[in-house]
Amino acid sequence: MSKKSPDLHGNAPDDSTVALLLLDVINDMEFEGGVLLEPHARPAAQKIKELKRRAKLAGIPAIYVNDNFGRWRSDFNALIAHVIEDETRGRRIAELLQPEDDDYFVLKPKHSGFYSTSLDLLLRHLGSETLIIVGWAGDICVLFTASDAHMREYDLIIPGDCVASEDPEENERVLELMKRVHQAATAPSTELDLNALVDSHQTDDDPRRARKTSAAAQTPTAANPN
Repeated sequence: MSKKSPDLHGNAPDDSTVALLLLDVINDMEFEGGVLLEPHARPAAQKIKELKRRAKLAGIPAIYVNDNFGRWRSDFNALIAHVIEDETRGRRIAELLQPEDDDYFVLKPKHSGFYSTSLDLLLRHLGSETLIIVGWAGDICVLFTASDAHMREYDLIIPGDCVASEDPEENERVLELMKRVHQAATAPSTELDLNALVDSHQTDDDPRRARKTSAAAQTPTAANPN
């Protein structure tokens, strides 16, 4: 009989102090306001794609945090298929930002990626301290997720060119709010030095990493069922 992992969620293979959260980027945009949001999300999606590529090279895991659209089915692949195959308004963005096999996903029932989800458990297991948050809508789901992340004492980076809302002016206002209230860095993604960001966290005296290392040393390595 195999032993349980002491942290109860020991199948995540990555170990990264920085994580990239992609909020609601797989989205059919078939809702009131979607016709306004989609044109602003399209150029942001191009920036997100490049940021995600660079993040992977730097060893930063990507976590898709997505609405379940009230369906209450934990089937992210079915959601992707719906957005793309049904030729929805959000199809082109979903095609651009389709997840890769080694990406993570968390389905959320409400605005915040932390509300009634496993996101915090996953981030704690990964050892993440800094979150790069991108996606839409900036004035709703990004804002709510950033607020919950700030209360959980994560450091926040919210690149302004990777966030979109229905109203560009409101998007700018909420970015300024998150910069002021959540101490989020909101400079464009092109100014992010991801390797330097990861290297800045590589210290031996970090208590969270020490706890995780200690737990791992006491537990046999389990194969990832995925």
